[in-house]
Amino acid sequence: MREPVWVDRLVVDAVHLDQLREHGGSQGLRDENALESALARARNKWAYEPTSDLALLAASDGYGLATSHPYQDGNKRVAFLVMVIFLGLNGWDFVAPEVEVVSTMLAVAAGRCAEAELAEWLRKHIVPLS
Repeated sequence: MREPVWVDRLVVDAVHLDQLREHGGSQGLRDENALESALARARNKWAYEPTSDLALLAASDGYGLATSHPYQDGNKRVAFLVMVIFLGLNGWDFVAPEVEVVSTMLAVAAGRCAEAELAEWLRKHIVPLS
């Protein structure tokens, strides 16, 4: 597999602002290092485990964002959307009921869903873009 298309930091910050405008919440970055670390997780996984599939790479970014809480607010929303954007940039669509998305992202942020479980959940809900 060739190197995936990554989600740029600028896009992540824009998603965060868009979500706050749409749903409310406190603006601002809580921890710059946590954000950079979360966004480096998938790239590091790709570098050291190049056979990682796209679902695992997406889960790596999403898990890092949801658990490190780099923003003041909206971390779970950003984490989910970054995973979906990443998958879309790489030829996959994500399809799942909203209630399932919410419960899964709450479980990730609360430490009740591991990164590998998140990847498995993504695999069950992705389809090739037509």
